[in-house]
Amino acid sequence: MLKSFTVHNFQSFHDQVHISLALNKHTPDDNRAFISPAGTKLSKVLAVIGPNASGKTTLIKSLAFLNWFICHSFQAKVDAPIPLATHFGATADSSEFELEFELDGTDWRYHLVASETRVYSEHLYCKLSRAFSYVFTRIWNPSAHCYDIKQNQFGFLQKEAERVRENASLLSTAAQYQVPLAMKICSMQVFTNMHVMGRHHLDDWQLFGASAFYSANDTLRLNMTRLLKSWDLGLSDIRIERQTVTHANGDNEDLYIPFGVHTINDVEHAIMLKQESSGTQAAYLLLFRLLPVLSSGGIAVIDELEADLHPHLLVSILDLFFSPETNPHNAQIIFTCHSMEVLSLLHKAQVVLVEKDPQCQSNAWRLDQVKGIRADDNLYAKYMGGSYGAIPQL
Repeated sequence: MLKSFTVHNFQSFHDQVHISLALNKHTPDDNRAFISPAGTKLSKVLAVIGPNASGKTTLIKSLAFLNWFICHSFQAKVDAPIPLATHFGATADSSEFELEFELDGTDWRYHLVASETRVYSEHLYCKLSRAFSYVFTRIWNPSAHCYDIKQNQFGFLQKEAERVRENASLLSTAAQYQVPLAMKICSMQVFTNMHVMGRHHLDDWQLFGASAFYSANDTLRLNMTRLLKSWDLGLSDIRIERQTVTHANGDNEDLYIPFGVHTINDVEHAIMLKQESSGTQAAYLLLFRLLPVLSSGGIAVIDELEADLHPHLLVSILDLFFSPETNPHNAQIIFTCHSMEVLSLLHKAQVVLVEKDPQCQSNAWRLDQVKGIRADDNLYAKYMGGSYGAIPQL
């Protein structure tokens, strides 16, 4: 369960930005929020809105990067650069990130300072009583050209900890050595449609990968089919066929090909999903990223949630997170959006505004930080009228 994240000197974000998902007692008590096991009221949803090129994607890309770095950077090549880019006005400085999250009813804090070439510091803290205490600290020692590492019941063999690569996290490395806490943190589910360059776009391999996943998870496949049938896409079923292809080198590969089924006068007509509308394909891929976290908990980080979809579908998509029936584990979704209708579905503490100044520096703030906003304000009308900022200057 994510409580907050902080970004500093990452792409267009030159200055530090802190975004919290914690809610105070003045926010509505409804299914858009939940009380965590540790007793914190958290939002299930966070919408990031603002003009084109304001930094919306960059803000949530920081979460996609941290998920990769914390959990999977051990898999990177030994000499691979860390996929980080600083603000072009501070290229000599490092990027800095912090996450606060809850796991097993306990609060944790992860802090990272890194550049493209190496990690400079990495810390994990656990909240005991009222204060955070370190679980491990890892600090680059330039004179010794190695890391100074301290552990407090983390359980990673010290000589192995000192050998962690400069481009990998201590957590992802410790997970390879079966350190229980590292394995638990690295197994937290984060599904995203983003990579280092931005958002994944529709292509055949995206559809094949999602179809392979659905084929291996029958319950999620049935849920996906039920939802797509209910979303007025003209579908009566989704079928996935496995086909074996032989490559030029003689290797065989199984591909999972999705088909949309349309029933007309009791006669079924199946066409490849790649021939369906871009909206149907987008919905198919979106559910591939949302249903796993809804079924077992986690976080979905989605750039342009409504891409290729009718704005009215946002209601159904967000309702999947709001409803205790479809979201029994209080999964969270953080997304960017250009459909301002979303403002009618959320309260002010669930909206983050982003804008960029003439120096190409992005800033972000939660809407409830703007003075003078009333709980009963029409957020959509006020935003469209320019009252909150973060709108294009045309």
